[in-house]
Amino acid sequence: MADRVTVIGWDGSPLTAAARAALGAATLVAGAPHHLELPEVPAGAERVRLGSAALAARRVAGHRGTAVVLADGDPGFFGVVRTLRAPEFGLEVEVVPAVSSVAAAFARAGMPWDDAQVVVAHRRTLRRAVNVCRAHSKVAVLTSPGAGPAELGLLMEGVHRTFVICEELGTAREQVSVVTSDKAADHTWRDPNVVIVIGGPAAAGESGGWIAGRDPAAGPRGWTLPAEAYGGELGEGEREPLRVSQLARLGPRPGDLVWDIGCGSGAFATEAARAGAGVIAVDGDPRACARTESTARRYGVQLQIVHGTAPHVLEDLPEPDVVRVGGGGAAVVTAVADRRPQRIVTHAATRDAAERIGRELTEHGYTVECALLQSVELDTRAWTETERSVAFLLSGVLPARTP
Repeated sequence: MADRVTVIGWDGSPLTAAARAALGAATLVAGAPHHLELPEVPAGAERVRLGSAALAARRVAGHRGTAVVLADGDPGFFGVVRTLRAPEFGLEVEVVPAVSSVAAAFARAGMPWDDAQVVVAHRRTLRRAVNVCRAHSKVAVLTSPGAGPAELGLLMEGVHRTFVICEELGTAREQVSVVTSDKAADHTWRDPNVVIVIGGPAAAGESGGWIAGRDPAAGPRGWTLPAEAYGGELGEGEREPLRVSQLARLGPRPGDLVWDIGCGSGAFATEAARAGAGVIAVDGDPRACARTESTARRYGVQLQIVHGTAPHVLEDLPEPDVVRVGGGGAAVVTAVADRRPQRIVTHAATRDAAERIGRELTEHGYTVECALLQSVELDTRAWTETERSVAFLLSGVLPARTP
């Protein structure tokens, strides 16, 4: 095992005295090609190209001598430090940090970033990163080959954003470009790069806050809100007791894409977006779409609103993780199940309708639950009944996918 392991962050500025001293004593240096070309790297040191962090960590762990690992930006922020400290390698490291590439990108853009979300995009996580960009008005994306600005732009079709693309930060080839998301796929971008994704109807506030990212206290308290919060009377499938149960069964979360089909007032779509998910709200009634847009703006959440009739309008939508079917019955549920989301919830007014929907979900491989929900609202001044609603709540979970 290496006698000493030092991880040095590099942001293009001159190395600190501590970094130079560690490099000067190194018998093994791991890093990207541009790191290994630094004049401070000892001529006699073994050089390891940092392609796979795990392979480099294994080489460092097996080295007898003093090792240095060079990494771009802050190596403790989505960086190599996590891999080196993994139990299978048993390495204790000293870290000489540098300015993170995210901080440098926002500095180049002249923007604050305490209100930004930060995500990492690999080929396997690109879709989830895109869904975070759908849900928030300021996101920094740490990209990778095959999951860069062009791929982000392609997957954000229908959602207008501005991309600030920072290529090769800290090098002589550094370049900062500003393009709209629909134009990002028209260029070839150099790695490494960071993409700042900004825009949407609910822009971030200028006053800052007390917690990084979106302030969880920015909206009203509660997972769901009463009808009055949405401008009055809601449809049968939107009432609060049913909405609470639908949200609980779907569990929308950051990185998810939620379809809300038959969005009505936008109550469910707004509450799913408040949970951090990306949301596409669909309705065939233009008045419902307008009401949903107004609701989203009032509560400061990002929604993509699609006017059209299901199931036909669903064909061109990106793949969902969870879906609420607020209207359309068994035909729409069948079309949704064909797209294989992890979870589906819907409701029915009669037992016969519930059975039809349940059979369709079962035939598509979903595990089905059904509950009869009855809610009675009381006027607490006289304790008299003011409203009663009854609905069959159906939920389907696809066992083949991790929920």
